[in-house]
Amino acid sequence: MTTTRRPLTVTDLAPLARAALGRSRALTGVERLRGCTKKGVYRLTLDDDSTAVAYVWSADEDYWDQPDPDPRDVFSHGTGLGLFTAAHDRLTAAGVRTPRLRYADSTHTHLPADAAVVEDLTGGSLEDALTRDPEHAPQAMERMAELLATLHGHTGPRFGKVAVVDKGGSSYGDSCEQRVTEGALRAVAEAAARDPRAAAARRELEAEIHALAAGVRPRDSHTLVHGELGADHVLLTPDGHPALIDIEGLMYFDVEHEHVFLRLRFGPHYDALRAPGLDEARLRLYRLAMHIGLVSGPLTLIEGDFPHPERMREIAEHNLHRALSLLKSAS
Repeated sequence: MTTTRRPLTVTDLAPLARAALGRSRALTGVERLRGCTKKGVYRLTLDDDSTAVAYVWSADEDYWDQPDPDPRDVFSHGTGLGLFTAAHDRLTAAGVRTPRLRYADSTHTHLPADAAVVEDLTGGSLEDALTRDPEHAPQAMERMAELLATLHGHTGPRFGKVAVVDKGGSSYGDSCEQRVTEGALRAVAEAAARDPRAAAARRELEAEIHALAAGVRPRDSHTLVHGELGADHVLLTPDGHPALIDIEGLMYFDVEHEHVFLRLRFGPHYDALRAPGLDEARLRLYRLAMHIGLVSGPLTLIEGDFPHPERMREIAEHNLHRALSLLKSAS
């Protein structure tokens, strides 16, 4: 586990900025943006007051302290330059807005890490906009619904990470529901090891997961989904259009997996994003799996040196209550 972390400085990032943005401008300021747990995200300010954003993938920037992920595992640790560039290219081809890639470097020439530089979208996050300007929330959500329809209008031949499937590869497992079920059972075990209430309900949770999985019927279609799509993972362009960020988890999967997350993260604004024809059996399984994952994940993260543990504890507490309430409603 990494115990000492130092944010990168102007001196550290100046070579990358020169390579990405040209030698005619000097890097004058660097700010590490909050909320980033898998990679470093730095706003770069140049001497003409223009800005860009640098992504840095390294052990020092990743608070999860996970081993190197296997991309064939659809739910493996979603981070890395290769996953990012594959996702960026797929979204661009699909007509889904994401910050434009200006430079990518896997050679470690300018930093001792994989890195990329993208445009800095200055309209803020959709999450902030919905809070700051509720009067214009319907228009913002209408644009978000249009982006979502474009995203979900694309499919793949198999389920799995875009970086794998688009190269003709395949993922471990036989189906989306199988992989969700396996992940949910692991999350129950991890949560039970860290919280006595989860431990007390472990057998009930496992039984309910198996029961819900048994009610899911096979399916062949696989939809292009973000995987963790909340309003905080959407930035706004200067003219107010949404753009997706934190895209490394982009995959072909069940669209219900996306909608369970959308409903949780968008709350009262989710109605604008509802879609017809969703499979209720999948929604029930994926909802319980998501809540359990949002208990085990945050509790695991704060065992390290993540700098904002209070927020992670709040997330775990909220989702534990939701998971246990689903048990009660099923009984």
